Amino acid sequence: MLRSPAVAGRFYAAAPGPLRNQVERYIEKDLQPQPARLLVCPHAGLIYSGPVAGAVYSRTRIPDTVMLIGPNHTGLGPSVSVYGEGGWTMPNGTVAIDRMLADAVLERCPPAESDIEAHQLEHCLEVQLPFLQYFRPDVTIVPVIMMSIDLRVCQLLGEAMADAILGTGRPVLLVASTDMSHYEPDDVARKKDRWAIDEILSLDPVGLHRVIRKNQISMCGFAPTVAALFAALRLGAKQARLVKYMTSGETSGDYAEVVGYAGLVIE
Repeated sequence: MLRSPAVAGRFYAAAPGPLRNQVERYIEKDLQPQPARLLVCPHAGLIYSGPVAGAVYSRTRIPDTVMLIGPNHTGLGPSVSVYGEGGWTMPNGTVAIDRMLADAVLERCPPAESDIEAHQLEHCLEVQLPFLQYFRPDVTIVPVIMMSIDLRVCQLLGEAMADAILGTGRPVLLVASTDMSHYEPDDVARKKDRWAIDEILSLDPVGLHRVIRKNQISMCGFAPTVAALFAALRLGAKQARLVKYMTSGETSGDYAEVVGYAGLVIE
């Protein structure tokens, strides 16, 4: 099963040359990429979130396989959806699914289902691929979409992802796709987002879940980030760092209602 792009020509350029040029505008040169266990990256149109995503990917050594996890914006599909086989077509070529790793996640996580419906129109994982293909043209992926925000489901999924990765005996990078506060004044968004970022920096998935719910922070991918933090801890993560934070106001000039974008590396 091949998935067609849902947001090519809107969130990023739809032709190979222009897309590569667009990605290169956000890449930071002359860095020495390092291995990581987990990245937290935004998923807006590249004009808005590209500088944050580019800063994160520029610092990361991309392995052969990447497990992507993000939120369900469409309401389609099951509670946890794993795209289990085939590939995703993109302007710069098809990205293959690591079927064995996808099956391993499904075997270990009872709430997860093999499903394509949740992924067909979803943008949050697709917009990571131009960066991944730029640095690793032959990358394979396991796409996971979460509709559930239940803490127990987050933990079950995170531990299943980690155990599946450990079972491969090879490096697999996790990428949690999320934007931060939505449509808040710039100063409010920055304050709320800092609360969430501090929990990620503390490698505290329970704390992140709690602070999001308590303060009603409109971080769309908080549950996938919580799940990915559970996974990273099980994989031995020791530290996290904030690479870049910005809001849409810095691009649009509208600071009355912004969306926040944070890029973090967990090692």
